[in-house]
Amino acid sequence: MSTRPAPTSATAKVWFVTGSSSGFGRALVEEVLARGDSVVATARRPDALADLAARAPDRVHLAELDITRPEQVRAAVAAALARFGRIDVLVNNAGFSILGALEETDDDALRATMELMFFAAVATTREVLPHMRARKSGTIVQITSVGGITTAPGFGAYCAAKHALEAVSESLAAEVEPHGVRVLVVEPGAFRTALFGAAFRHMPAMDAYAATVGAMRSWVTQTHGEQGGDPAKAARAIVNVVGRSVVPLRLPLGGDAVDQIRAKLAKIAADVDQAEALARATDFDPQA
Repeated sequence: MSTRPAPTSATAKVWFVTGSSSGFGRALVEEVLARGDSVVATARRPDALADLAARAPDRVHLAELDITRPEQVRAAVAAALARFGRIDVLVNNAGFSILGALEETDDDALRATMELMFFAAVATTREVLPHMRARKSGTIVQITSVGGITTAPGFGAYCAAKHALEAVSESLAAEVEPHGVRVLVVEPGAFRTALFGAAFRHMPAMDAYAATVGAMRSWVTQTHGEQGGDPAKAARAIVNVVGRSVVPLRLPLGGDAVDQIRAKLAKIAADVDQAEALARATDFDPQA
């Protein structure tokens, strides 16, 4: 039995979670409900969440939501406000994985990746922000990835979308802080979700990239179902951090995420150190 105190009406939160049918989204909804909070659980097929609604009908609102369709975003946010009166935490979680070298990835696949994991997340954030600003309270949780900072062969499209969402979120955090709104960027490593399974989009393979992208394809296949990260523990960590009085901008999850991010930052620092003299030499001569 949980030893966590039940939230009071003053401390209970209302969560709005996109992509709630599986993976991090479902784990978050389950954790939120276990703590006594309320949640708007969204999915393209909300019937997949019927068991959650039956578990706590007074605290769950199901909404059909394809976040790439602005009219559905507006309707889902309006329904959330009508049902609960506010949204305390927005979690932009909906997404998919895509693997292919840049030359293997056509324009449609690249645009679809950016549309869902960048443009749609930004649009959903913009829809909720006015209500949070008006209340001078709220937290926006962006589920990016270790790929929001790092890269790997074949993950260019995926990492581009996650990098973009991280960049706009970092700017957003500075913009909304004076209004009492917080931003938390969550950077998971490899967790045992469907992202390596049915949600994975594989681009047609070219022999030219067998040694690089081909190796990543093999890794994905071998790793599926064996990832080291536990989604339930990740959900617990996210909810715990959101509950703090002060949140960090970034929250890496999984030891692999910590290791990869530190390695990437070390490479950036090394490049800057190596280029520093040349970089500074490009400034105007103060005596000119």
